[in-house]
Order: sequence, then C-alpha cells, then structure tokens
Amino acid sequence: MKRKWQLISGIIALIILIGVVVWLAKPASLTQTNNGKLNVVAGENFWGDIAQQIGGNHVNVTSIITDPNADPHLYESNAQNAAAVASAKVVIVNGVGYDDFMSKLLDASQSNNRVVLTVADILGVSEGSNPHLWYNIPKAGTVAGKIADAFIAADPAHKSDYQNGLSAFDQSLQPLLNTINQIKLHYAGTAVAYTEPVPGYLLAAADLDVKTPEGFAKSIEDGDDPSPADTQTMDALITNKSIKVLLYNSQATSPVTEHVKDLAKQAGIAVIGVTETLPSNEKHYQAWQQDQLNQLLSALES
Repeated sequence: MKRKWQLISGIIALIILIGVVVWLAKPASLTQTNNGKLNVVAGENFWGDIAQQIGGNHVNVTSIITDPNADPHLYESNAQNAAAVASAKVVIVNGVGYDDFMSKLLDASQSNNRVVLTVADILGVSEGSNPHLWYNIPKAGTVAGKIADAFIAADPAHKSDYQNGLSAFDQSLQPLLNTINQIKLHYAGTAVAYTEPVPGYLLAAADLDVKTPEGFAKSIEDGDDPSPADTQTMDALITNKSIKVLLYNSQATSPVTEHVKDLAKQAGIAVIGVTETLPSNEKHYQAWQQDQLNQLLSALES
C-alpha cells in the first residue's frame, strides 16, 4: 500500500511539474505588461516620444537612438537593446534603411505576440526614398493613429485613454501645420538648399524650391565627398546668392558641409541647423519641430 501511495504521489508531482514547465514556456499574451505597463520599443526617440504621449502612464517606452550628438546612420545596437526588443509588445521602426539594426534585433528574438509598426509602410514610402519620415509633419498624425491602434489591440482595457492620447496629439500638431501653411502662403517657390535631405519632407510641405544638386545631397548623406561638379554647383548657389536659406544637418558634419555653411554665412544667407534626433533640451517632438519651423519662417521673412 505504501509503495502504491508513493507511486501515486510521484505521478501527481510529475503532473504538477509538467504543468509548471508548460506555463512557463507558453508565449506571453499581447496584454502582458511590465509592472502593469505595455512594453514599447522605438528605433528613434522622436517616434518613442509620440508613443509615450499617446500611451501615457500605460506604456513603458524605450527609445534606442537618443543621442542628439551622434550620427544615427552609424549606430550599432547592443545587448541592452536586444533585451528591450525581446520583451516588447509593440515595436516602432522607421524603415527605408534608416534603422536596419532594428531588423537584426527583431530577427534575434522572433515572436508571434509582438506588433511591429514600420513607419515607411504606414506612409507607403518605398525603398530608396528619403528616410527622414518624421519631418513629414502633415503625416505625423497618420503614424500616431497606427500607434494608438496597436496599443488598443495589445491593451484593450485602456482603449479610451489611448484614444484620448491620440486626440491630444493630433490637436497639438495644428500650430505646426499653421506655420507650414503660413510659409506656403507667403513664400511658396522660394529657393532654399540643404546639405542633405533631412528636412526634405518639411520643405516640400511648405512648397519651397530646393536647389541642392541631388548628387551633392546623396554623397553627404552617404558619408562621401561630392563630385567636383556638384561641389561647384553648390558653391555657386551660395556665392551668387541664388538661395534664401541654407539648412544643414548639425549632427553629421564634415569639412565639406562646414565649408558650405561658412560660405553661406559669408554671403549673408540665413543658416539653420536641423537635427535627426529629438534634442535633449526639447521635451516633445512638436516643440522640436515648431522651433525649427519658427527659425525657417524667420529666415524667410528677414
């Protein structure tokens, strides 16, 4: 009898052990959170900031590229980034080659219980296009809407809060859109130039005429020296005062871009530094972009 009960007890213990193992091994549900919050990872801090504004206290957002003084194109991910992606339920990727390191992080921790939002896909932007999609301010609300949808799907209990966060974000874009419309109304067609196409979508939305040789901008973006012909054309735009404003990427400078910037200052052309990453002194995406828009408007008015 004793042996029989020992056998039964052993079977029961085995069943319990198997149950625990199965429970530990099962995939986490979409609603599983960290300390009651939905884990979110954004490739860049501007997308992370928008996600935080929409999600509020219900999300735990980790942005991977955050250094305003670093060149995002040269970024290399680390073990901490990998751990954040592995535990995330929503991941926001810029796409079109800007943050290829995110693909590697996602491949390293594949999951069926994770929503991946690629901004390029949301906006229908194809490979080879300008990757600086966050400068497309008129489309920022579209991206925000998809982020809110992902949060609601992953955490339906807080649906109304996510909807309220989205509504507040959409409303906060209106001053930026008003400034863009003001520039377009008074200065459409004005000739400007940039060292690389960081603010390209913004300038297009304001209907400004970018005169930078395409080969020059592409070379600077790729970290190469422009051809002599493109350099000569760019210099001539400045020395002949054929442009009203020069915008340059203050996060990725080189002797070539410093030369162009100095040449513009000598010619009395307004120079505006733009960044690829949300600066540390700016609290939100909207304030950052509004500040750059104000600088552009002021330069066009002067």
